[in-house]
Amino acid sequence: MINISSVMGNKRFAYLIVLTFIADSILLIAIQINSARNTKELIRNNNTLLHELRSSNHLREIDRDILGVESRIRASIATNDTTHLEGIDQKIDEVEVFLDSLSKDNSDEAEEKLIHRLSVLALDKKIVKEKLLNRYFSLGNMDDKTSIANPRARIISNEITSITGQIYKIRQIQMASLSKKNEEIGNKAKIYDISLLALLVLSGSIIGFHIIRQFRRQHLLIQELNIAEKNATIAAQTKENFLANMSHEIRTPLSGILGFTNLLQKRTLDSTATEFVSSIQRSGENLMAIVNDILDLSKIEAGMMRITPGTFSINGLVNSVETLFLERAKEKGLTISSNIEQSIPDTLIGDATRLTQVLVNLIGNAIKFTHQGKVTIEVNAKSQTKNQIILNFKVSDTGIGINKEKLVEVFERFKQGEDSTTRNYGGTGLGLSIVKSLILLQNGDIEVSSEPEKGTAFSFYIPYNISEEQLNAAITINPEYFKDKTNTPLRVLVVDDNAINQSLMEHLLLQWNIDFNIVFNGQEAVDQLAIKAYDLVLMDIQMPIMDGYTATQQIREVLKLDIPIVAMTAHAMAGEREKCLSRGMNEYISKPIKEEELFKLISSFGLENAKQSSKGTETSQIKFLYIDLTYMKSISGGNTVFEQTVTKQFINNVPEHLQLLLSAYENNNVVIVKHGAHDFKSSIAIMGLLPLLEEKLDVLEMMTERNEESKKALEEIERVLHLAVAEAKVFVNIF
Repeated sequence: MINISSVMGNKRFAYLIVLTFIADSILLIAIQINSARNTKELIRNNNTLLHELRSSNHLREIDRDILGVESRIRASIATNDTTHLEGIDQKIDEVEVFLDSLSKDNSDEAEEKLIHRLSVLALDKKIVKEKLLNRYFSLGNMDDKTSIANPRARIISNEITSITGQIYKIRQIQMASLSKKNEEIGNKAKIYDISLLALLVLSGSIIGFHIIRQFRRQHLLIQELNIAEKNATIAAQTKENFLANMSHEIRTPLSGILGFTNLLQKRTLDSTATEFVSSIQRSGENLMAIVNDILDLSKIEAGMMRITPGTFSINGLVNSVETLFLERAKEKGLTISSNIEQSIPDTLIGDATRLTQVLVNLIGNAIKFTHQGKVTIEVNAKSQTKNQIILNFKVSDTGIGINKEKLVEVFERFKQGEDSTTRNYGGTGLGLSIVKSLILLQNGDIEVSSEPEKGTAFSFYIPYNISEEQLNAAITINPEYFKDKTNTPLRVLVVDDNAINQSLMEHLLLQWNIDFNIVFNGQEAVDQLAIKAYDLVLMDIQMPIMDGYTATQQIREVLKLDIPIVAMTAHAMAGEREKCLSRGMNEYISKPIKEEELFKLISSFGLENAKQSSKGTETSQIKFLYIDLTYMKSISGGNTVFEQTVTKQFINNVPEHLQLLLSAYENNNVVIVKHGAHDFKSSIAIMGLLPLLEEKLDVLEMMTERNEESKKALEEIERVLHLAVAEAKVFVNIF
C-alpha cells in the first residue's frame, strides 16, 4: 500500500520549492535594486571626485597664471614695452570663467567668499593693465614705479597665493570626503554581493537537502511498491492455485452427480423417480453454472482471462449454439431461430470459445425469462474492410422485459432486473457482467434495450479478422462408426484415480463399441502402455504417485509413443488447455464430462485410426517427422476433401509467406518480421507445427533488432518449414 505521508510529503515538497523560488526571487530583486542604486551613486561620486581633482589641478594653474600676469605687468613697466601686456585680458577672462564654474552649485560660504575675493584680485590686475596702457598712450611711457615698489602689490600677490591655497585645501578635504564615501558605497556593494552569494548558497543547500530527502523517500517508496508488487503477484498466484484446486474439488463430485444423473434419465423410471432425477439434474446444472460464473469472474479480476484467436466458421458456430438450445426452447414451447447476413464471410479469425460463451449466456437468459413467443439471433456486418469485419450480434426475446430504470444496472455484478428475479428464476447476477467483460476484452461493446412484458434485445459487436482462405468444405464427425458392434472396437485407456469418475466413464464407454481399460494413476498407465497397444488415452491430471503431466512425458520420451492423449481435468483456469498441449497432450476436455462432447472427441481421434477405407489405412501407416496431422484430422471428422484442401493451402502459402519473412529480416524491417511471425502461428497450427516452432516464432515476434538469437531462430524455422512442406506434399499424394 502506498504511504499517505509520502504523498503528502510530495505535496509539501512541491509547495516548499514554489515558496523558496518566490522568496528568492523577491530577495534577488531587492538586492539587485539596492546594488544598482549603489552603483549609480558610486559612479556619480567618482565623477564628482574626478571633477574636484581637475579643479584642484586648475587652481594651481590659476595661481600661476595670476602671478604670471603680475610678472608681465612688472616687465612692461621696467622695459616700457606694451607687448608684455598682450594676452593678459585673455588670461584674466579664463580665470574668471573657471572661478564662475567653481561658484556654481557651491554651498560652502567660506569657499565662496575666497572665490569671490580671488575674482576681485584678478580683475584688479586687469584694471592695472588698463591704467598702464592709458599712461603709455597719454605720456608715452609706463614708468610707474609705484606699481613695482608699492607694498600693496606685494600684499595682493601673497593674498592670491593664500586664497588659492585655501581653496585647494577645501577641495582636498571634499575629495577626501568623497573618497571615504566611495569606499563606504563600495563596502556596501560588497556586502550586498556577499549577501546575494550567501542567499544563493543557502537556498541551494535547502533545496538540495530537500531534493536528496525526496529522492530517498522515492527510493523507499519504490522499494515498498516492489515489495507490494511481489506480494500481489504471490497473492494472485496463490489465488489462481486456490481457484484451480477449488475448481477441481467442486467439479469432480459434480461431474459424478451429473454423469450418473444422465445415465439414470436413460433408464425406465416411474414418474416420481423421473421427477427426482430431473430435480437433481437441474440443481446440479445450476450449481455448475454458479461455479463457472464465479471462476470466470475471478479469472477476469485476476487478469487471467485470455483471448486466443483462431480460425472458425461463423455460420457453423451460430448453428451449433442454436442447436444446443433447441431442445430447451421446445420444452418451454418457444421457437428459436437465427439469421446471418449473406454478405458476411464464413471463415473468420477470432476467439470462437469466448463468442460461444457470450452467445450461450445471452440465449440462455432469453429462454429463461421468456414464457411464450420466440428467441431470435441476428448477425450482420457493422462495417467491413478487406481484412477485417465488425460483426453486430443481436439476441432478442419476447420475455418479461426489464424496467427502463433498471437497464443501467443489468451489467453490474450481482444485479438483476428486479429484486424478485432471483427468487423466481434463480441465478447469481454475474452472467451479464461476465458477458460484458468478455466482449470488452475482444475490443467490442454491448448495449441493451427492453420494454416490460414485451421483451429484451441485447446488441453487441466484436471485430474479427477475415481469413485469407475461405473453407467451404463441411467439417463433419461421424460417431456412428464406433457404435456399430460389427466394426473393430476402439482401444481406449482411461487413467483416473477417482472411483466415481471411473464408474461414470465405464458406464459411458460401455454404450459404444470400445474396448477399454481403467487404471488409477500415471505410473500404471505407463506400465499398461508398455505391454499393450491402445488407440487413445483419456488422462486425468491430478493423481497420486504420478500425475498426468509426468505420465505424458514418460509416454512421449521413454515409450516413444505418438498415441493421442486427451487430458481430463476439473481445472477450469485460464491457460490450462495450452498447458496440457505444451506438455505433449493432444486435446483437453473439462470436467464434468458431457457425453456428447466426449463421444465427439473420441470419434475425432478414433476416426484417424479407423480402417474405413484403404486410403485411411495407408495414411495411418505413414509416420511423419515434422507435421502432426492429429489436430487437422480431429476437426475434419474424416472429411478427406477438407484435409486435402487445407494441406494444399499450406503447401501453396507457407513458402510464399516464408520468403516474405526472410526478405523483411534481411531488410531489417522489424515490424513486418514481427507481424509475419505472429501470422505464421495461425498458418502452421493446422499441420501440427506450432509446438515445434512456437518458441522460435516467439523470438522473432519479440525481437527489436537483428541479433544472433533471432538469426538462429529464423534459420531453424526455414529448415523445419521446408521439410514440413515436403511431408505435406507426400500426404496430399495419398488422396
